[in-house]
Amino acid sequence: MKDGQPVDPLPVDNNWAVDGIRPAPSAHTIHHNAYGGILLKSLSKLLGRAVAPRSKSKPVRRLVVLQNASAYHQCLKELKKQGIRPIKKIRSLHAILCRVHPEADIATLKKHPLVKRIDHDRRIRLHRRRISSPLLAAAACAVSGRQTVPWGISRIQAPSLWGRTTGRSVRVAVLDTGIAPHPDLKVAGSFNTIGSGPVVDDNGHGTHVAGTIGALNNSIGVVGAAPRVKLYAVKAFDRNGSAYMSDIIEGIDWCIRNNIQVINMSFGDPTYSESLRDIIRQAYKKGIIMVASAGNDGPRNQDLNYPARFPETIAVAASDSRGRIASFSSRGAGVDIAAPGAEICSTYPGGTYAKLDGTSMAAPHVSGTAALLLRLHPGMTPKGFRSRIRRSALKLKGYSARSQGSGLLQAKKAAQG
Repeated sequence: MKDGQPVDPLPVDNNWAVDGIRPAPSAHTIHHNAYGGILLKSLSKLLGRAVAPRSKSKPVRRLVVLQNASAYHQCLKELKKQGIRPIKKIRSLHAILCRVHPEADIATLKKHPLVKRIDHDRRIRLHRRRISSPLLAAAACAVSGRQTVPWGISRIQAPSLWGRTTGRSVRVAVLDTGIAPHPDLKVAGSFNTIGSGPVVDDNGHGTHVAGTIGALNNSIGVVGAAPRVKLYAVKAFDRNGSAYMSDIIEGIDWCIRNNIQVINMSFGDPTYSESLRDIIRQAYKKGIIMVASAGNDGPRNQDLNYPARFPETIAVAASDSRGRIASFSSRGAGVDIAAPGAEICSTYPGGTYAKLDGTSMAAPHVSGTAALLLRLHPGMTPKGFRSRIRRSALKLKGYSARSQGSGLLQAKKAAQG
């Protein structure tokens, strides 16, 4: 069982609370009561002092989550008056990302009645296994002039559904390193959480993931699980495959506000984040199917990474072409399904193709399947999708549910289930 269950309404987490704090005033109080005005000004002054340059202490990135929308908007106005520009503003969480000084300022901010919590802005890594050389990865995936159906796409039965559905117009976001221009890919839109410039895939991971989801059925290269899907490149990871938690949260926030139907999340971290959990819950309530890679820690670690460990996500383990669970695939009680994740040939920057391993490569097989099924069943919920793929999965002999979940993904059977 994953950590907890999806619930509604969202509970308020008190892990960051300090004994003796007064409850936050209502929105009405903040707008019309002098006490509310004093609180807002005091909060903005505290933030202003916390971000002010100092000679000795080194500032750290913290996500300041406010109690409600009123406090969030009014605090932003007060900060603007002081000439303070936050690093990020995340509307869905009522959160402001700032560089603050790790002395008494953070402790004082935590005690403020309008502050719900303060989260550490951690670094998160992709779930691709390390490759010795991009050139070797490309050489291992030599694609001739004719189109090839990758073994993983065939194994999950996706081609058998293309007479009925190709995932046409279903909106799938690849929350990753970006998607590079490629003759086998068509990108419908993009959003950059780590800069103001255009989205560029300077790593390759996002482009590879995108190809497994939706490489075009165009007689060249490879073909993805849902070749007519609408792909959206949401860049949160840098060229080194690293992202701040706030970048990921901002990316999910963008997906919520832009009617994305499926989010592929081929990354993870062992440390729980309440802010990440909050935004995942909000996306779930909006009906977004979220697919997350389980992790590449193998059997030595019996827990999944987050966000795969959250009950709102579909946690995906990796299998190989011989019908075995990949040795690197993480085990845990929260695994939902297994999908091909070893020696996966897909699109790569520079108009090339590469063969990569990882639960990162398994997750997009499930995301592509979600697009296929959403086209056939437009009202399908995240819960309904989970139920379909789990009850139709093929059990792999010799593996427990902690390794394979319900078994290997079978798209055709899931469509009928």
